[in-house]
Amino acid sequence: MPVLENSELRDPEVDCPADDLDFDSDVLIIGGGFGGAYSLWKFRQLGLRTKLFEAGNEFGGTWHWNSYPGARVDSEMPYYALSLPEIWKTWNWTQRFPSAVELKEYFKHVDKTLDLSKDSYFNTIATSAKYTGQKWVIKTRDSRTVHCRYLILATGSSYKKNIPAFTGLANYKGKLVHAADWPRDGLDVRGKKVGVIGNGATGVQVVQELGKEDYDLNPIHALPMRQRKLSVEEQETSKMAYSFLYEGAQKSRAGFPFKSPTKGFWESTPEEREALMEEGWSRGGFAFNQGTYRDFIFDKEANKVFYDFWARKVRERVTDPKKAQTVAPIPQQAFFATKRPSLEQDYYEIINRPDVKVVDLKASPIREFCKSGIVSKEGVHQLDIIVLATGYDAVTGSLLEMGLEDKNGVSLRDKWQSGVRTHLGLMIPEMPNLFMVYGPQAPTSFSNGPPIIEVQVNLICQTVTKCERERVSSIEPTAAATEEWADEVRRIGDQTLYPTVDSWYMGANIPGKPREMLLYLGGVDVYAEKCRTALESWKGFIVKRQGERALL
Repeated sequence: MPVLENSELRDPEVDCPADDLDFDSDVLIIGGGFGGAYSLWKFRQLGLRTKLFEAGNEFGGTWHWNSYPGARVDSEMPYYALSLPEIWKTWNWTQRFPSAVELKEYFKHVDKTLDLSKDSYFNTIATSAKYTGQKWVIKTRDSRTVHCRYLILATGSSYKKNIPAFTGLANYKGKLVHAADWPRDGLDVRGKKVGVIGNGATGVQVVQELGKEDYDLNPIHALPMRQRKLSVEEQETSKMAYSFLYEGAQKSRAGFPFKSPTKGFWESTPEEREALMEEGWSRGGFAFNQGTYRDFIFDKEANKVFYDFWARKVRERVTDPKKAQTVAPIPQQAFFATKRPSLEQDYYEIINRPDVKVVDLKASPIREFCKSGIVSKEGVHQLDIIVLATGYDAVTGSLLEMGLEDKNGVSLRDKWQSGVRTHLGLMIPEMPNLFMVYGPQAPTSFSNGPPIIEVQVNLICQTVTKCERERVSSIEPTAAATEEWADEVRRIGDQTLYPTVDSWYMGANIPGKPREMLLYLGGVDVYAEKCRTALESWKGFIVKRQGERALL
């Protein structure tokens, strides 16, 4: 079988705090991305003993692992960053959409500025977590045992790789690489025939960088990035407004301080609609789908207008008729943006080149892998290197891999066998004092990351502060509240067009995973208010105070 590069995702050992292998902590955080870094800083402000486990050898989360060619964030600056002044006052970006290399440097700056490493254990992977005797007991791959009162899971949405079970995969003798495992010393593709399977953000970025062969799973709705350089002078001049911008992002619907139009799609004239869509398109980033009309995600006819606008723009750049029909088919084959749109810089120019072949796997699916490449309806595609840009077991995958068990000894995998159950996307029934950050049934992937992460962590810290003040030993959601929240997530999702397609939003990219809307679509602002109301009143929670029985 071909060897997947870096398949163990294991970094060289680095120094960790000089604690014993077994120790107690008030708070243990698992994950060292934005969620983990902000949580560690925030909980230390409360005066609680706080430690952090991270699988990699430094902070960064998904940006620690992402090293594939062209890897970069598709949320723009300054919004894809922590809002702490001590960080942004001493940091400037070089681009509107920074590369993974720059993001790695940013996390080093965050670590140094907030002095995070002193309380962090790197190269540490949790293998089990059980609630026993009013504490969580966490065991790690390297035989460490930790007891804590509060367990914070900041494992992110994109960690567990998705490697589809292609027929004959073991027969392939070339080099097979999952994009998340890109070799740290690079991969020489000069003179090689390269196939890229997948067309999400990763697939687009890899194809733009390598300019080789692209094996699209389905036509993708990529939007213009409008990348540009950022000068130090421009950023320093703008920093007086940063606090307002970050506050606006946290109080917005999607983590960007975009102001919605005052008139709905059908209330506007065709000329007004065209002008607003053109404005969003010209601005770049997610302004086209987040800063214009939202009707397109609920209304099929509005969606068609958005699709036709998008397809017209794409077909102006893809002049090869066959390729144009593959990447921007007419008539419309799928509702616009019901799979996560990607941002591109010159993707369509790359695939328009005569030396780049585009294979629509919907029309010509992969039959099997063979010794020299891939066999499809079109024949054998001879390939020296195959890149799997096939994404992740998103949103829930990393949580299910940790060996989590509730207070009754039931595993999380069994608890979620028929579907995710949380309250407010923050807590899980029968798992006292466990909180999730950037997980399922929260806005998560429908929001710019750092704003929703800070909103959630702030809410969790307020809850823990209240627990400490009121001598609460444990808090967990009721079964009824959990079902009500699941119903609300489902109800809002069913009002949209998202369930009409198979996507990772719906858990449909993983065989055997329950098909359900995994994310809360009500918006960051509405979500925060609902959480705040419930947590301040303990509505929907079982609260147990020291020396008392649990109170509903």
